[in-house]
Amino acid sequence: MDQILSTVGDAINGFFSNPIVSFAIQAFAVYVVILWLASAYWAFRDMQQRSENPILPYLAAALIILFTPVLFVFGIIVYRIVRPHEKIGEVYERNLAEEALLAEVEAIKTCPSCRRRINDEWIICPTCRTQLNRVCANCGRLVGLDWALCAWCGRDFERPDIAAYEPISTAIPERLEPTASPPSPAAIRASSRSGSVRQSPSNATRRSAPGSIPEP
Repeated sequence: MDQILSTVGDAINGFFSNPIVSFAIQAFAVYVVILWLASAYWAFRDMQQRSENPILPYLAAALIILFTPVLFVFGIIVYRIVRPHEKIGEVYERNLAEEALLAEVEAIKTCPSCRRRINDEWIICPTCRTQLNRVCANCGRLVGLDWALCAWCGRDFERPDIAAYEPISTAIPERLEPTASPPSPAAIRASSRSGSVRQSPSNATRRSAPGSIPEP
C-alpha cells in the first residue's frame, strides 16, 4: 500500500515539476489575480456611475479585494445585489422624460368647470358655457380674466375710462395771403358809366317804339 502511495506521489510530483505544467499554473494564477484586480476596478467605476457619494466607489472596490483572488466571484455577486439599480445618467434621463410629459400635460388647457379640453382662443367653453377669456375694448385682442392690464395695448382694466381730450394747439397759424385792395372811387365811377352806356341802346329802343307794350 505504501509502495502504491509513493508511486502516485512520485507521479504527481513529476507532473507538476514539468516546466510546461509549471508555466501553465503560473500563467493561470497571474490570470486569476488580474481578473480579481480588474473586478475591483470594475466595481469602483460602476459605483461612480451609480452614486454621487465619493466614498462608495472605494467601498465597492474594497469589497472585491477582501474576498481574495479565490472568492472574489462571490464578492461580485454580493456587489451586484447591493448596488443601486439605476445609473445617474438613467435617473437623469427618466427625470427629463417625466418633466417633459408633465409639461406636455400642463400645456393642454382644460376648462376649470367641466375639465374638457379647450382652445387658447376660445372666449366661452362650448360645453358648460364658462367664460374663459375676454376681449379688450381698446385693441380688440383676447386677454385673460385675471389680467389687470392688457398686454397688447396697456389698458388698465382696474381704472375707469378717462374721457379723451385733444390738447389745445399752440402752433402759430400760418400767415394769410394778402387780399386784393378795395377799388378806388374813380374805378367805381368808371364802371358805373360803362354800365350806363351799355344800357342806353335798349332804353332808346324802348323809347322809339311808341304804343308798344313794354316787356315785363
